Amino acid sequence: MDSKTLLRDIKSRNFKPVYILHGEEPYFIDELSDAIEKYALDDSERDFNQSILYGKDTDFPNLLNDLKSYPLMAERRLVILKEAQDFKLLEDLDDYAQAPCLTTVFVICHKYKTIDARKKMVKSVEKNGLVFKSDKVKEYQLGEWVQNQVRTLGYGISSKANMLLVESVGNDLSRMVNELNKLSIFLEKGTTITDVHIEENIGISREYNIFELTNAVRDRNLEKALKIVNYFESNPKAANLIVIIPNLFKFFSQLMRIHFLPNKSREAIAQALGLPPFIVGELSKAINNYNPKMIAANIALLHEYDLKSKGLNNVTATQGELMRELIFQLIH
Repeated sequence: MDSKTLLRDIKSRNFKPVYILHGEEPYFIDELSDAIEKYALDDSERDFNQSILYGKDTDFPNLLNDLKSYPLMAERRLVILKEAQDFKLLEDLDDYAQAPCLTTVFVICHKYKTIDARKKMVKSVEKNGLVFKSDKVKEYQLGEWVQNQVRTLGYGISSKANMLLVESVGNDLSRMVNELNKLSIFLEKGTTITDVHIEENIGISREYNIFELTNAVRDRNLEKALKIVNYFESNPKAANLIVIIPNLFKFFSQLMRIHFLPNKSREAIAQALGLPPFIVGELSKAINNYNPKMIAANIALLHEYDLKSKGLNNVTATQGELMRELIFQLIH
């Protein structure tokens, strides 16, 4: 079951007695846990029927007592075990999971890593409740995810604004949602979000960002690329080599794949690389600027400067100096 379907069930107050919410992406775990907390009980019922516990501080006997207590003047009790990855006795909950109390909704929030699906406790919850695995959104899916999130909020978004957000924020979904919520404060429903809106309301420059730096490298526009690097040097929070290098590596890796595709139509490239067609159009512009030999040399350069940015074979060069050296060599 995906998160949207599960959210619909929760909002319809169709609850399971036990939930395991686990995986590498904390955003969906928080979203689902918050929804259960909101809809499982009315405000007047919370004082006597809701327990929010944390794995590191939770005592096993007290947890069982909370789980097996009967609701007071309410249809159900709610027990949420947050940070369950720090709870050492998680597997000991198998006996409870085999026969959960039907008047209790028990939510286990296990963030940043998955629980082994072969464990008895997980199998018991699969049988008597629900197990949701929260996976990271893959990079090639981020643009579509942002578009869907924007549509849910009642807005549209231009392709450039979408790419600007994706390149600047990455797959930190919690931060992405926070940035979109900022925009919703200032913009009327139905507005199409543009790069101008993002610059004015979020503070991500539409001229000096990783997206535009990649475009400048793509076009072999050294003057523009160095202007952006100078901006990054003066505004370290905007970007640094640790963020720039993976983005440029992704660009050159995708370009190398395009070179060796037998079918170079936009649709074929989009399918092979798992990218939206509008991004493929931007990538294809660089085919004539970089041949495979140049791309291989540039990937080697990126590896070299990744090590230098971490202090290997570099004693005195600053981040700004390394950025300028790298960009100059990539383009030339």
